Amino acid sequence: MSIADKTVLVTGASRGIGQALVEEALRRGARRVYAAARRPAAHPDERVTPLTLDVTDAAQVRAAADRVGSLDVLVNNAGLALFDGLGDRATLERHLAVNLFGTYAVTEAFLPQLTSSRGAIVNNLSLNALAPLPVLAAYSVSKAAAFSLTQSLRASLAERGVRVHAVLTGPVDTDMVRALDIPKASPQSVAQAIFDAVDRGEEDIFPDPLAQSLADGWRNGAAKAFERQLAGLR
Repeated sequence: MSIADKTVLVTGASRGIGQALVEEALRRGARRVYAAARRPAAHPDERVTPLTLDVTDAAQVRAAADRVGSLDVLVNNAGLALFDGLGDRATLERHLAVNLFGTYAVTEAFLPQLTSSRGAIVNNLSLNALAPLPVLAAYSVSKAAAFSLTQSLRASLAERGVRVHAVLTGPVDTDMVRALDIPKASPQSVAQAIFDAVDRGEEDIFPDPLAQSLADGWRNGAAKAFERQLAGLR
């Protein structure tokens, strides 16, 4: 699926990877880009429509879906990452509310449009969906749950012609992990790699150097083969 002439919606679009995805979609010739965020900002390009959207607010999710008449690509990018362990249930619930249930709510709300266009869902997850980072334990749990959701949606929506992509990102130079002293990819390079992989139809997208080092092992491994096997059971 080429982004050119398509309508794209990006959640969490006010900064970091989300902001870079908006700019990359414009660069690739998107017809309309909905830049959704809790506090959306104006954009100089007339193709961009700012959209107020807190993914944990059911009323805002419904209003956004009612406003967007047609949609080809939904990018669930909004996320929460707090440096915390698992000692506080409230912190875990906050992560799940955004990273799991927020992704689910937005997907369900826009599914009629995506089914009509035979479009694509792109869930921006994390390598921590595959292996947890102790200092981001609650975040890791929520991303693992969101990855399972993504795989389940992939299997259930295939017959409707809706493609579902999982983006398994490594460290990216955004506000979320700026404090970590580790090599990081730029948001711009990650956004470009995500849309390149969507164009190629890759189910699981590894958009940065660390992620790419794991890509072949995942795609050719037993876990991916088992996912495909189970997806065929109806």
